[in-house]
Amino acid sequence: MARLIMWNLMTLDGYVAGPAGDISWHMDVWGPELEALSIAQLREAGGLMFGRVTHDLMAGYWPKETGTVADFMNALPKFAFSRTLKASRWRNTMLFNGDIAETVSRIKRDTAKDIYLFGSSDLAGSLSPYGLIDEFRVGIVPRLLGGGIPLFKANGAQQKLELTDTQALASGGVIVRYRRAT
Repeated sequence: MARLIMWNLMTLDGYVAGPAGDISWHMDVWGPELEALSIAQLREAGGLMFGRVTHDLMAGYWPKETGTVADFMNALPKFAFSRTLKASRWRNTMLFNGDIAETVSRIKRDTAKDIYLFGSSDLAGSLSPYGLIDEFRVGIVPRLLGGGIPLFKANGAQQKLELTDTQALASGGVIVRYRRAT
């Protein structure tokens, strides 16, 4: 059974995107260290999971790119959740619009290697109350946006987490890893 690992970059004040969806600040921390981490994660991955907004961004970007990260992004199975999408042109993409908790539980059972949930803060917020996210990996970017799309939206569910690892990047960013506390 696969673990579901949420991976996101987030500003110090908790945003995954600016007010108009801007993520150009990702370049503040992108470099050889983060590229190596991305490749290592993709090598471990049995699939990638996205909400519609992130799917659309990724599907519009990765098929045109080349290189190791692009090769993984395009080849891996992708699980996209949307109430509106009827088809995806991105290779190896399966669309789902039914019961999220039941569907993700089934995908985890049917997938041998870890699944990475990239971006998709709305989907992460929907899955979190069900305890379906096994690990939270967050790259904290040393920037304050002052507004935008938060990584975690209020959903009334509390979860206690335990720190499993930290990694400081030369760029000033920090990768933190948490799992659900037992």
